[in-house]
Amino acid sequence: MTSQTAVVCAGAGQYRVDHAVPVPSPAPGMILCAVRAVALNPADWKMIDFSATASNNLVVGGHEFAGEVAQVGDGVTSVKVGDRVLAPVPGLNECSLSAGAFCQYTTVAADMVCRIPEGVSYEDAAGLSVVTCTAGLALYQSLGLPLPGQQAQSDATKPTYVLVSGGASATGTIAIQLLKASGLAPIATCSPQNRDMLLALGAVETFDYHSPACGMEIRNYTDNALAHVLDCVTQAESMTMAYEALGSGSGPKKYIALDPFPTRIQYTRRDVQADWVMGLSLFGEAVKLAGVYGRPARPQDRVFTAQLFALMERMLAAGTLKPHPVELRTGGLAKVTEGIEDLRMGRVRARKLVYSV
Repeated sequence: MTSQTAVVCAGAGQYRVDHAVPVPSPAPGMILCAVRAVALNPADWKMIDFSATASNNLVVGGHEFAGEVAQVGDGVTSVKVGDRVLAPVPGLNECSLSAGAFCQYTTVAADMVCRIPEGVSYEDAAGLSVVTCTAGLALYQSLGLPLPGQQAQSDATKPTYVLVSGGASATGTIAIQLLKASGLAPIATCSPQNRDMLLALGAVETFDYHSPACGMEIRNYTDNALAHVLDCVTQAESMTMAYEALGSGSGPKKYIALDPFPTRIQYTRRDVQADWVMGLSLFGEAVKLAGVYGRPARPQDRVFTAQLFALMERMLAAGTLKPHPVELRTGGLAKVTEGIEDLRMGRVRARKLVYSV
């Protein structure tokens, strides 16, 4: 096969389906994968709306997939043809037109894939890579928390609480499981109907974000000692709540978001270090997006991501990392744009949209 079907950039705010996109060949250290399922992310609409260019109409969209290794490049020994894998890819990348996930065949670096264990479907695996990388970068690079296996001897009488605001989000459910594996005590905000799910994943307690006293309830629960927050919602209300929940002691306190946040709230507490994660830095290359979304190259994130994928593979095999609940939709690549529109309009909650290819 020399050409394939793919969802490509058609200008600002628009995608289109193209049936004549070249099938790439894997360079040394790379692998070619037959895509079996793709998952959607907020970046799929944010990038096309705010940062996409139309200088080349063969720029493939999509940021994560699950599939089968179809060909390996020179020097690749870690995986073989026929292996089932999941991986993130830099979609809408002008520097590598075929790097997206919304296609039948895509290439990815061999050390950036995670083998899928038996019993986990392509559809469940498709949405794991981006959220795991994002959660990992936030928890372990930005917040400086210990990776599983690196934690110091814990004091059972003084658990280290970490608040995951938006615990029922895709990033939130993965963050809770990583925190549990690290020997920490994740607490989360969520709607009451998602409480049981988060407790089953490892949260030690949940709080209803609808409550006007949510922040103070968390501060009381943590005995005024909360020092770490991951905000997966990143709205003015969630940031205000997080700042109310953080303890008032003299030690360092950190707040990490997944999007830019209001500085008017940030500076209400000068004792809190606030930052946000740009998930696309996981590839180690410069993020060439407009405004605050641009990032210089961070090779250290590339190194960390490879380590994180090895951890994810072990946790998946052991059954200690569960995929976020999936909403599987029909229609394949031809219907992906409908799902992107639903994400854009905020019509998807507590589910990961996935399409079989």
